[in-house]
Amino acid sequence: MPLLPPLVRSSLPILLGRYPTPVERVDALSTPESDFWVKRDDLTHAVYGGNKVRKLERIIADATARGATRLVTIGAAGSHHVLATTYFGKRAGLEIEAVLVPQPSTPHVLDVLRADVALGLHAFPVNSWSAAPFAIGLRIAAGAWPVTVGGSNVSGAMGYVDAGRELAAQVERGDLPEPDVCVVALGSGGTAAGLAAGFAAARLKTYVVGVCVSSPQWVLRLAALLLARACARRAGVDVTAASMRSRLRVDGRFLGPGYGHVTAAGNDATLLARDAAGLTLDPTYTAKTFASALWHVRARRARHVLYWHTLSSAPMAPLLEGAPDIECLDPALRRLATSRPSALS
Repeated sequence: MPLLPPLVRSSLPILLGRYPTPVERVDALSTPESDFWVKRDDLTHAVYGGNKVRKLERIIADATARGATRLVTIGAAGSHHVLATTYFGKRAGLEIEAVLVPQPSTPHVLDVLRADVALGLHAFPVNSWSAAPFAIGLRIAAGAWPVTVGGSNVSGAMGYVDAGRELAAQVERGDLPEPDVCVVALGSGGTAAGLAAGFAAARLKTYVVGVCVSSPQWVLRLAALLLARACARRAGVDVTAASMRSRLRVDGRFLGPGYGHVTAAGNDATLLARDAAGLTLDPTYTAKTFASALWHVRARRARHVLYWHTLSSAPMAPLLEGAPDIECLDPALRRLATSRPSALS
């Protein structure tokens, strides 16, 4: 198998999720000048939801259309993308491998890592992101089909072009007013890029604010903009670089010390999300994103603010059945969740 296999697109994605996901107004967080809405992509699947489901519908379809039997991807120790790829890939009859890099340890990160092992992930731990390309290359040379970090290639991000159209249909039905701004986490970029292209395809005025969860921020911004334009072209929408920059903006103010690090604003957002909206946030992605959405409301930056919730709300217990205790994990895996982090997840 060649190191970089040719792009093969299946005619249709496989259906994994439940759509449309609901939209909800959070009265307790709204003001007379600005209302706060939530798009509940935590509910895309009963066992493991979140934003990765929409991406994997196309990624798995493309891989199986090419005849792949084994996938390899990359992520941090607590990567939701790695866990989702393992869960849905195994259900599709595929073997799943992942090169894993360090991430600050939290109970959630450790649960994700334990669930990966319980589901049968073949993990290849490395000490840093700089060591990851070589490890990925070895797995591809051994016959595994590569899946981009976060599932954020054009194929995966097209799932969020569809999500943008889904939201437009909800606006048309009167489920919510047309948002002025949609605030979503920006890590590997596929969700934000797909939404920006999807809103353009649906002719919504909504612009996307991608909240940086990693650094360097200029790399995340550039990658997301390039991916958004590629998605728009595939969707048949002619957009200029300037128009896409106006549709996809970046907020780096809530990152804090870096990827995976807890912040005070994120902690405050976590409590408000729980008490006012019944949402559970994680410190790496959604807490920082929710904090940005709250700022947009409080600063009266938009009349209608939409926070796109990307973290699965399904209980972890079913995924942890048969999972090893932390002390029983391979020492190399345990060290991933106690080391200093690098960049993307």
